[in-house]
Amino acid sequence: MKRDFRIAIGIATAGRREQLALTLAQLGKQRRKPDQLLVCPARSEDFDAAGAQLLGCPFYLVSGPRGLCAQRNAILRSCRDADLLVLFDDDFYPAADYLERAQEIFWQEPAVVIATHHPEFDGATGSGLTHEAALEVVERFDLTPAPEACLRPTYAGYGCNMVVRLAPVRAHEVWFDENLPLYSWLEDVDFSRRLSPYGRIVESSSLRGVHLGTKRGRTSGVRLGYSQVANPLYMLKKGSLSLPYALGQMSRNVAKNTLRALWPEPWVDRAGRFKGNTIAFGHLLTGRLHPLNATELE
Repeated sequence: MKRDFRIAIGIATAGRREQLALTLAQLGKQRRKPDQLLVCPARSEDFDAAGAQLLGCPFYLVSGPRGLCAQRNAILRSCRDADLLVLFDDDFYPAADYLERAQEIFWQEPAVVIATHHPEFDGATGSGLTHEAALEVVERFDLTPAPEACLRPTYAGYGCNMVVRLAPVRAHEVWFDENLPLYSWLEDVDFSRRLSPYGRIVESSSLRGVHLGTKRGRTSGVRLGYSQVANPLYMLKKGSLSLPYALGQMSRNVAKNTLRALWPEPWVDRAGRFKGNTIAFGHLLTGRLHPLNATELE
């Protein structure tokens, strides 16, 4: 007999008060209501509690140090009685059946520890999507049955929408690495790979949604550029990333920043990222490279 999971939604947010309110309104449309919502804002002014009332479930305001990894760890430690934690970005709009589908996956596949989906509509890969454009897509999802949950192995969960089985997290004390500060570049990959010895990491197209890729609230280009070099090399050294994955991530981003520095996209600080890359390589040559150094840059 199927057992109802207790499902928590966790959102770490920074500098997106208005966007978060819009996202919470979308979460209120879930057919399978969450059992609790946990929000960890970087600052008190980043969150309007009135929006949480739309979900019709218990709500908890969680406090933690600023930084995506630290804020997500604060959420993990606060949902002690949940079975599944759904980590959403503050600009991800799930289809109304997202929690239903997530629950089905974890019912049917007890070996799955993380389920995710790389959305077809992802503003993070471009200039970002507007609220209105995202709503149009979500409304189309809600009029169309989701495809069958055909699970495919994937290297890591995608942080904008990642469903985590909490039992192995607690049993093996797998947390987000707080040595990855601020925007915490690749923190979802690091967390996934460290959880992967305890079960399957899968992608399913039944977990539909839209990632707006909102640019407001992001870390500076210089800091992000530093993290694009420091974070994958740090993860490679500690063993959470493979050599091909770490070098592939780093080389692609450094090459793009170098080539686009003089002709950047309007929504990307390529010059800042290129500068951060060069600072990181300088630190690598002098033995000072570490992800936390990004906090000392402007």
